[in-house]
Amino acid sequence: MTETEEEHPTLNRVIGPGLLLLFVVGDILGTGVYALTGKVANEVGGAVWLPFLVAFVVALLTAFSYLELVTKYPRAAGAALYTHKAFGIHFLTFMVTFAVMCSGLTSASSASKAFAGNFAEAFDLSIADGFALTAIALGFIVLVALVNFRGVGESVKANVVLTCVELTGLLIVIGIGAWALGGGNGDLSRLTEFNTPPGESIALSVTAGTALAFFAMVGFEDSVNMAEETRDPVRIFPKVMLTGLCITGLIYVLVAISAVALVSPAELGEGDTPLLKVVSAGAPGFPLSIFAFITMFAVANSALINMMMASRLLYGMANEKVLPSVLGRVHRKRRTPWVGIVFTTVIAFGLIWFADLTALGGTTALLLLCVFTVVNVAVLVLRRDPVEHKHFKAPTVIPIIGALACAFLASPFSGRAAADYRVAGVLLLIGIVLWAATYAANRFVPGVITRR
Repeated sequence: MTETEEEHPTLNRVIGPGLLLLFVVGDILGTGVYALTGKVANEVGGAVWLPFLVAFVVALLTAFSYLELVTKYPRAAGAALYTHKAFGIHFLTFMVTFAVMCSGLTSASSASKAFAGNFAEAFDLSIADGFALTAIALGFIVLVALVNFRGVGESVKANVVLTCVELTGLLIVIGIGAWALGGGNGDLSRLTEFNTPPGESIALSVTAGTALAFFAMVGFEDSVNMAEETRDPVRIFPKVMLTGLCITGLIYVLVAISAVALVSPAELGEGDTPLLKVVSAGAPGFPLSIFAFITMFAVANSALINMMMASRLLYGMANEKVLPSVLGRVHRKRRTPWVGIVFTTVIAFGLIWFADLTALGGTTALLLLCVFTVVNVAVLVLRRDPVEHKHFKAPTVIPIIGALACAFLASPFSGRAAADYRVAGVLLLIGIVLWAATYAANRFVPGVITRR
């Protein structure tokens, strides 16, 4: 380590194309499809595959904007960095930073709650006490923080194992669905049925389902926060991110088809373990405790990746002088942003304690749709800021369509639940208070609040 690195240690570049692909796939294939498939079925009915498909298309449009920006500015902080460079408004940058961080924390917190539920199923525990399940979730998030602190290499290796486990679980669901349907079981006619209340259009049901299903497609944006820990990010990001999105999009649609063909939408929407019902219906002899274990590790992966992203985001924006410099401190030995890890873990504790699983999932999607709208606009604004190296460039029409689609899905016109806005509102209010405190503290420090 050089003298400069000794005084100001940097992040460690250990992620190659294979690890990055597993990171993207592992982050997307997580809590969303394992825990919220039934909730989407409640919104749209048997055509549960359609919201997942629409969410994939919207995510793909936004991914093109992210690819242009991460290859143009291959640094940690992602959407917050791009907002900072495009608009130079400290308040907007701060709020985007806080929204992305909160989306990661709400996602990790929902994963922790799902982990606790599946932990009880896997070990056949009769835990009716909400406090006991919350204690398991809190203990799990502490374990995630310790793995995150130990090092990015260890975290990414854990992600490889957990990604393989969660992918196996979804392939089991698809395989059981194909086997059962091939044997004459199941009902494919449900795939075209819509659960539309009287006086409500099918389109509104689909957009309401998409607004929730989008939680299952987010995750690709977490990878751009790992840019400073990726080898040659300009070259490998485009191919890896698009490949990962297409893989996960296909798997989600196939899982949704298998689920609704074997289990009625009404039954699928009851409880927090919908895919366990699918396995039980399609293969009654399959040991459910094994699948509960698989689900438990799958949602664990979501928590690990989102907590990694949140801590790296704080590190990146502290280096950009948008957040207090203390949040950018890196442990000399472990080379991990330890202050950011502690800070995000404390907030996750509060979310686990006070919010339920459905609200956390919907809030995650809402916050990220707002951020994606800003990113799609930022990529157009930053076309006037050329860089010396070659980078990926998205066709101009794509970020325009992406911005409109994301803004619509984030709006009340999409049929989004009011609880999503309440939880998001509380979090953003906390963000505004923190911004005011940060601004006041840094007001007389030269160069802290700058236009980049």
